[in-house]
Amino acid sequence: MVYILNKNGQPLMPTNRYAKVRILLKQKKAIVVNSKPFTIQLLYEVTEYKQFITLGIDSGYLNIGFSAVTQKKELISGEVKLLQGMSERLKEKAMYRRQRRSRLRYRKPRFDNRRRSNEWLAPSIQHKLDSHLRFIDKLKKLLPISNIIIEVANFD
Repeated sequence: MVYILNKNGQPLMPTNRYAKVRILLKQKKAIVVNSKPFTIQLLYEVTEYKQFITLGIDSGYLNIGFSAVTQKKELISGEVKLLQGMSERLKEKAMYRRQRRSRLRYRKPRFDNRRRSNEWLAPSIQHKLDSHLRFIDKLKKLLPISNIIIEVANFD
């Protein structure tokens, strides 16, 4: 599958016509923008016929399952493994900060000067949320997605 961007960088429908893509690249009518996934950008104006694409996301704590489909076929599907061990990294960072601050002399004690907003999430959960949103944005740059369905499950 070759993903296509128009002259302005907006996503168009992907293609399986590899010979056509090869000819466009050879004639300098398109350039390669990204190699994984293989994405080209056209250097001339085209009509923007787009099909209705639905992106399905199965959001999880460790993995994100995704699939983008039209009425006739599946365009892309897969699974993304999310970063693990965020809380351990934060504990290590706090340990180094404590060591660094203990070397200061006469540092004023600060312990009661922090307030949390109502939208506050734990850093590990915030990272998971940001990863989900970043991944959806990345897919929206590849495909002209018109509908997103997210399956959310409860977790502890």
